[in-house]
Amino acid sequence: MAREIRLGLLDFDTSHVVAFSQRLNQKGVANTQWVEGAKVVIGCPGKSDLAPQRIPGYVEEIKNIGIPVVDKPIDMLDKIDGLLLCSLEGGAHLERARPFLEKGIPIFIDKPFACTRKDAEAIVALSKKHNAPVFSSSSLRYAEEVVKVIAEIPQQDQVGAATWGPASLSEKPDKNPGLFNYGIHAAEILFALMGPGCIRVQANYQKDTDQVIGIWSDGRIGTLRGLRAGNQGFGLTVFGKKAVRSQVVGTGTIYRELLKQIVTFFQTGKAPVDPAETVELMAFLEAANTSAANHGAMLDLSK
Repeated sequence: MAREIRLGLLDFDTSHVVAFSQRLNQKGVANTQWVEGAKVVIGCPGKSDLAPQRIPGYVEEIKNIGIPVVDKPIDMLDKIDGLLLCSLEGGAHLERARPFLEKGIPIFIDKPFACTRKDAEAIVALSKKHNAPVFSSSSLRYAEEVVKVIAEIPQQDQVGAATWGPASLSEKPDKNPGLFNYGIHAAEILFALMGPGCIRVQANYQKDTDQVIGIWSDGRIGTLRGLRAGNQGFGLTVFGKKAVRSQVVGTGTIYRELLKQIVTFFQTGKAPVDPAETVELMAFLEAANTSAANHGAMLDLSK
């Protein structure tokens, strides 16, 4: 039997630290949600410029699961095989990941991977330099409905796709700006459906709605609608060459399914989502924010 992977948990300002730990350590959640192959063996609450008030409560929940907590990230370095970097703020991820990548430790980086294309590229460069794999994904990429529709209408059979989902804005606009805050989930579904290859982006912002249009290199068009009013569930439509599928996307098993992918990543050292696609997704969101701030200007992602 393969040895169980030892994971560290860094930065406790998101509910994901509890959700991930419950499922991996098989405590405090129904056994239908359990994931095998890895355990969180140590955690560091870290710091937060975005939501520091959340940390004390999550520290207590992590301790109740039975996970020891240390004061400094470096105190975890020699005790783990991989790291779950869960900082709520994407802009913090480069520097939080750096000491672990420099030690060759593979990292799952929670969404958003970064908040600029430049930072995303820097994380991937560090990963390659130190042979320390990185993986990042929204849990919505692995929602059962998304996986099912991709199987029914794969990319080669598509004309285009549309996704929608909540797009609440950060309470601190300089942290996780615009769509990076929550619109990333609908964007991740869009890229799961369409794959990489977006070359141009145009976006418009209104108080209650974001509307983003992406043009792919093969001529397909993908659109994203970010919702801040009315029903704010997730959904998708795929326009196929022979059929159209429209589907509401549920969230009941998304953490479990994401964690299965995370465990496989740590076991194999290969990211289920190519880091180049993740960089492109960050560039897409950055361009959408810039376009929306410039009256819907069309931006070229190749520049």
